[in-house]
Amino acid sequence: MARYTGPACRLCRREGMKLFLKGTKCYTVKCPVEKRAFPPGQHGQLRVKLSDYGIQLREKQKVKRMYGVLERQFKRYFTLAQKVKGVTGQQLLEMLERRLDNVLYRTGFATSRDEGRMIVRHRGVQVNGRIVDIPSYSVKVGDVVQIAPSRKGQTARVKQNLERTKDRPAPAWIQVDVDQLKGLIVRAPQKDDIGLPIQEQLIVELYSK
Repeated sequence: MARYTGPACRLCRREGMKLFLKGTKCYTVKCPVEKRAFPPGQHGQLRVKLSDYGIQLREKQKVKRMYGVLERQFKRYFTLAQKVKGVTGQQLLEMLERRLDNVLYRTGFATSRDEGRMIVRHRGVQVNGRIVDIPSYSVKVGDVVQIAPSRKGQTARVKQNLERTKDRPAPAWIQVDVDQLKGLIVRAPQKDDIGLPIQEQLIVELYSK
């Protein structure tokens, strides 16, 4: 499975905002975005006026990097969103939010989407009582996502993550049971649940050219 393996904080600096790729570090003063709020590289501090295309590209890169997907997979999500009834941009964000690795991040079972991806890959998650090891698995309304009780080491790690993320409440579309280490998908996610400024219409305009 192809994935980005470079420095995560560099991506946040490039997009000019926190994408919360490094877990609890993003909430501390150690976050590089707090120290150096400009793009990385030799010319990072130069002021550059972006074209319309550049603005659309940056928005697409921001969302793509936030959810940890590469270009080919992101384009596939967009194609699927176009075929679904509704507003394309909102459908795109909903599909990305319903990824299983993102659900673990939203519930606090993982401190970052990358860690959520690792937990899923290590067969530490059940959906409706069955092990699922595909991070891109799309949950549905009514699904129950639970940490596999047989993985004791994984359970201890998740409990530590819940303690670290207790100040970050779960979104309204997930009902979390911290005692049973499970989450119930009560409704479809919406744009307001993301908590970051995203202009999905710019992504639609970029791919519509």
